[in-house]
Order: sequence, then C-alpha cells, then structure tokens
Amino acid sequence: MRVLGIESSCDECSAAIVEDGRRVLSNLVLSQVDLHKPYYGVVPEIASRQHVEWIRGVVEDALAEAGVTVAQVEAVAVTRRPGLIGSLLVGLSFAKGFAWARRLPLVGVDHILAHLYAPHLERDIPYPYLGLLVSGGHTIIARVERWDAIEVLGTTIDDACGEAFDKVAKYHGMGFPGGVAIDRLSKSGDPDAFRFPKPNLHKGDARYDVSYSGLKTAVIHQLDRFWNGTSERSLANIAASFQRTAVDILVDRVARAAADTGLRRVVVGGGVAANSRLRERLGAEPGLEVIFPSLALCGDNAAMVAGLGWRMLQDGKTSGLDLNAEARVSMFKRRYP
Repeated sequence: MRVLGIESSCDECSAAIVEDGRRVLSNLVLSQVDLHKPYYGVVPEIASRQHVEWIRGVVEDALAEAGVTVAQVEAVAVTRRPGLIGSLLVGLSFAKGFAWARRLPLVGVDHILAHLYAPHLERDIPYPYLGLLVSGGHTIIARVERWDAIEVLGTTIDDACGEAFDKVAKYHGMGFPGGVAIDRLSKSGDPDAFRFPKPNLHKGDARYDVSYSGLKTAVIHQLDRFWNGTSERSLANIAASFQRTAVDILVDRVARAAADTGLRRVVVGGGVAANSRLRERLGAEPGLEVIFPSLALCGDNAAMVAGLGWRMLQDGKTSGLDLNAEARVSMFKRRYP
C-alpha cells in the first residue's frame, strides 16, 4: 500500500510517499527558516500563508520523486494535531480534498506519536520501550506499549527543551534556529566555562519531570554567578555550557525512568533528537539500548506521518471528512493525583 503523507503542523511543509509503512519512496521537506529568521521564532500567520502557497507543489514533487502517479496512491495520512492551528488546517484541508477526489481512505495522525514512530521506518523495534520526545514544543518521557498506547511518565513543567534552546540563542544573538546554532557553536566551546544549575525535581510525582525555566534564566540573566572565573566568556563557551546542562537534565531523567521501570530500550524522536550532544551522551549511557532516527527523520517530516498512517489503516482506523485540527492534546500532559 502506497500512502501519501502530509505534514504542516508548524513551519515545515512536507509530503512523502511511503510503501507498506516502511519503504520511504520520497520525503520532501520545505523549510521556512529564512522567512522566520528575522523574528527569531515562527510567526503563525506567515507559516500558514506559506503552506497555502507550497502545499500543492510539494505534494506534486513528492509524487514525482517517488515515481508514483496520483492514481497509484492508495491512502492519505495527514497530521491533525498538535501544532499551529492555521498551519494544521492547510495540510488537513488539502488531504481531505485529495482523498475525497480520489475516493481514498483518509487517516488523521497525531504528530507526537508520529515522531515516536519515525525510528520504526528504519528498523524493527519491539515494544515496550521508553520513548523520549524532545522538540521545540514538547518534552515527554513515556512508556510506549505500542504505536497508539503510551503512558506519560514525565514532561516539562514549564519550557520545552527545544524552546529553551531557541530563547537562549535569541537573547545572545547566536542564530536561528536556536538548536542548530547552539549545537554548532558548542563544538568550539568549553562546556566547563559555566556551571549552570539543574532543577531539583527528584521527589514524588515529579520524579521524571524536567524544567528549563531556571536554566534559561541563569544563562540569560546570571552568567556572572555561574562563570568559572577563568574561561573566556565567549558565545561558544556559553553555548557549550548551556547545551551540556540541558542534555544532562534529559539524560538524568531517562536513566531514572529506565531504572524504575526496568525498560532498557529507549527510542528518541523530535527535532532535538538531532542534537549531537544528546546523541553522544544518551547513546553512551550504560545498560541502555538507545535508538535515534536518522537526522532526516528527526525534524517534522511527512514520512513518519505516512508510516504511522499505514499502521493505523492496518488496524482498521480511518477518519471522516469531518476530521478537524487540534492545537493541543491533553493526553500528553501527565495526570497528577
């Protein structure tokens, strides 16, 4: 079965053709980075308008690259939540029109579950496992029983990990996107130049939660307090020290969750999964089998949407043309007693 996947939840406009849930025939991603760079962040109105201009062309190009005609597409999968509502509606509307015109099954896909499914496109991964989803909008540690059954163990109590990268980069003028800029700068920096604090969340229900607001404040407003007194106060050193602390926060929580649950397999997804420090640090954690997607599948892309869509179709799940978009999803918030 050849599935057309469409992803437009934020600023990437993507279309892909995936065969039988695994074979990626094409996966095109158009980035709006240059449009949003002057604002050091994604402007929702600009993003949605650009999706309107690009969506047809990116689908046509994905079909051409895959060597597949419109008549050979057998189903349509589209991101329906969570994300920027205007951007989501562009992709969803196009997917509905395509499916209706061709009389094809339509399936609405959850963006978060798609990120966790991305590594499955490249290898067989048995369930259950610990899932780590890290992006600009979400930071989630979950027990994953199957593709549609996750239990959130921990999440951020304030900023998402990727959001902290973006805000630190914006304040210090490091570049945009912040995660890419900081990772690049860190390679020439000293991670010991600043000893930034980690959150004190280790008791009770917050045992697997993370927090980035304190770290962000320290890097932006309290450099003198955490400087080692000898290293150069350069952007590279600030970036390297911040990145080390941000990653250590994640790795500490994942290791704790693995020890408590007995799950030794960790699957990582989301844009921050491309971070070189995270890949190195978590990958070296003793006793854990850590699986990252390839760099091309870390950020928002339609291949993961098509792959998960195929899995849903195999279970008989389809959506009607009354399918709507949702900006937020409550299931990814941990329930406190």
